[in-house]
Amino acid sequence: MKNFIITSFFLLFSLTSLLAQDTGIFDPVKWNVSLEKESDTDYNVLIKATIDKGWHLYSQTQFGEEFEGPIRTEITYNNSPDTFTLVGETQEPDVPIIFDPVFEIDVKYFEDKAMFIQPIKVVNPDGLKVVVDVYYSVCDDEKCLPPNTKTFELDLASGMSKKAMAEITQEDLEKSAALTIDVKGKDVFKDESESSEKSFFTIFLLGFVGGLIALLTPCVFPMIPLTVSFFTKSAKNRQNGLANAILYGLFIFLIYVLLSIPFHLLDSLDPEILNNISTNVTLNIIFFVIFMVFAFSFFGFYEITLPQAWSAKMDSKANSIGGFVGIFFMALTLAIVSFSCTGPILGSLLGGSLSSDGGAWQLTMGMSGFGLALALPFALFALFPNWLNSLPKSGGWLNTVKVVLGFIELGLAFKFLSNADLVEHWGLLKREIFIGIWILCALGMVLYLFGVIRFPHDGPKRKPPIGNVLVGVLSFAFMLYLIPGLTNSSYANLKLLSGFPPPLFYSLYDKDTEAPLGLEAYKDFDDGVAAAKASGKPIMVDFTGWACVNCRKMEEQVWSRDDIFSVINEEYVLISLYVDDRKELPEADRFNFLKSSGDTKSIKTVGDKWATFQTVNFQNNSQPYYILMDADFNLLNKPVGYTPDADEYLYWLEEGVKNFKGENKN
Repeated sequence: MKNFIITSFFLLFSLTSLLAQDTGIFDPVKWNVSLEKESDTDYNVLIKATIDKGWHLYSQTQFGEEFEGPIRTEITYNNSPDTFTLVGETQEPDVPIIFDPVFEIDVKYFEDKAMFIQPIKVVNPDGLKVVVDVYYSVCDDEKCLPPNTKTFELDLASGMSKKAMAEITQEDLEKSAALTIDVKGKDVFKDESESSEKSFFTIFLLGFVGGLIALLTPCVFPMIPLTVSFFTKSAKNRQNGLANAILYGLFIFLIYVLLSIPFHLLDSLDPEILNNISTNVTLNIIFFVIFMVFAFSFFGFYEITLPQAWSAKMDSKANSIGGFVGIFFMALTLAIVSFSCTGPILGSLLGGSLSSDGGAWQLTMGMSGFGLALALPFALFALFPNWLNSLPKSGGWLNTVKVVLGFIELGLAFKFLSNADLVEHWGLLKREIFIGIWILCALGMVLYLFGVIRFPHDGPKRKPPIGNVLVGVLSFAFMLYLIPGLTNSSYANLKLLSGFPPPLFYSLYDKDTEAPLGLEAYKDFDDGVAAAKASGKPIMVDFTGWACVNCRKMEEQVWSRDDIFSVINEEYVLISLYVDDRKELPEADRFNFLKSSGDTKSIKTVGDKWATFQTVNFQNNSQPYYILMDADFNLLNKPVGYTPDADEYLYWLEEGVKNFKGENKN
């Protein structure tokens, strides 16, 4: 049981992340447009974007299919043959193509600033006005804002620009008014902006658990009593032995922390380099091969060690130098000798850290936790030497731990191959194939623990001990949990493993994306309100987006829970409004919206309409954003955004139903 709990935590190395949420209305990009004169007929349109820290503005290049990734930047001009012509395409900064682990496709994006340049040739300079439309969307590591369009009018004489203001007609004012609803209850359910910083505690804790796993391997576990006995018996007195053992543990901790230092140097040279490393196709394939090699080493087919000369040299230095320096080399010797067992676990920690947005600091926290777990036993057993008698004797159980880790390494290896497959669109590891491989790994672990299959280092076949039986049963349960992932049903989400298998759309099955989970969702607000009035049900407004990753997470991980699905399906009229939908509105429905700031916005697409609708009526422009109201626009409780806690989300839904029925009375 103890072994299973530890190995289960190990599976969570790359599964757990902390998510922060921001709400409110803001635009993280400031634009400046100007003209640069080259000659009487040749000009450059300079379009400069200044981007707030942490936000990404995406390239004009689109990768993948429509709706698969972030919205690309589009720049259009009012050019015509008799005014001016475009010379080539709009140039943009040269940035590397990277694989985005959030959208899971190739992307190109800009940070901090970007300069777009469009050469033009002027045909008729008299009274020429160059109008530039910039359509764009920005994302941070957790969400994307709805697309926006900025229009600038350039004067040829001065080279300066001003925001283009569309002419507002009476019809525009009427249509703008129709976009506004009288939402009641805003003061009661005031939506206060909340923000939270990511904590490194989780990765530290998981690194610590990884270190505990390493303690249970044959490379490390036998060293604990030997090393502690050496310090306590060889010292002149107990105090010296105690101090030396604690110092030995401290040096172990420092060695693993120091291993992360080079990644900080890389991170300072180029903040994107760690992400580039983690998403590079070649490196992911190399990681796949390395993990496969480690797995079969854990199975006992061969041993992987660092060169023996290294450990021999460190050992000789420890013996010859003595003192603090000698103890440091003893700790370094342990790190080298135990590499065949600690290497695969550290590799998992490295891969998981580099693929997250914590970068080098996240790796340092993981290494710190790992080093602390390895170091603690040497200090604790030196403080309480009688505890050594309670340690289980080395034996076959250590090899069992090693083989179990081998099956876990095998499963992790295919995660790296999956990353490469997603980048190159090979189609080798569709979601169901990936899950099928994990099922085979879990089955292999079950068969091994029950003694059906054997590996080279196993002793004589005997009745499986109770620990093997318990872990085997739980491994079988895990295998059963994976099986629905092979189906084309609502049970295929496997939300406990979200982020590890390929995404749901990367599937052998054809997926219907009209509405999440097969729910009936109105795509027009007025149609949904009419349905709510007819049915007598409250309304759930879902501000979402095709390129909204957290929207998909909510649908696949939270909405899919049976009780939550039932409440949404049976108690509410669902209205899903896609703020990034590029479908053009009919000509009669297009208009210029007059903002309260005096600026104008052209409402041309479905996304324009619903993004403006959200901003105007709910003073918020982030997705996902959920609102519960009745058909008379009375809020039923406080609107919420991304809420990964399913119990909290269910309480919110049920509270809305009770308020609608008048069951919650003060």
